Amino acid sequence: MAPIELTYFPVRGRGNAMKLIMYDQGVEWTDKVVTIEEWMKGDLKKTCLFGQLPKLKDGDLVLYQSNAILRHLARKHGLYGKDGKEAALIDMMNDSIEDLRVKYLRMIYQEYETGKEKYIKELPGHLCYFEAILAKCPSGFLVGDKISFADYNLYDFLVVQKILCCKCLDNFPSLKGYVDKIGSRPKVKAFMESDSCTKLPVNGNGKQ
Repeated sequence: MAPIELTYFPVRGRGNAMKLIMYDQGVEWTDKVVTIEEWMKGDLKKTCLFGQLPKLKDGDLVLYQSNAILRHLARKHGLYGKDGKEAALIDMMNDSIEDLRVKYLRMIYQEYETGKEKYIKELPGHLCYFEAILAKCPSGFLVGDKISFADYNLYDFLVVQKILCCKCLDNFPSLKGYVDKIGSRPKVKAFMESDSCTKLPVNGNGKQ
């Protein structure tokens, strides 16, 4: 079977959580990098179902929408909990992560100069919910006793928040331990230290 093909811009962005999953789970995939200049020509955009990237091609299945892609990878590689109840809870966690990511991206791309300080000030009020959740999870994962796609997504989001504000987890011991736990997984650590991650900007506009 042909390897998965991920089409995305040369940034970490929404593609990084997908790459974390694939790298950590030993999935073979290829990167198809699209420069901003190529994208602005409009030809590729016209072929994308919703006019957006990332795009994932897995055999004859073509997917758009980052959270749909994450869920597909989760179903395929056993990252969706042990039963329907856990799957529902994992969906809830991931939707909450998406809420935070949307706030972050709005600030980065639309309100960086005027809204960065306010965003950082309000960030603890958002992170406290995940701190409380993880403080009650003996496994160290968001749901159940094994890693899920929501864990990769939250880890990626928290790493980005630490780049924005290096002290943002100082008052959240469970979140701090969580980042250390996920980040110490050998393949996650190897990916995060690889050129595939370190040489890419966090966001497309260079702000972080």
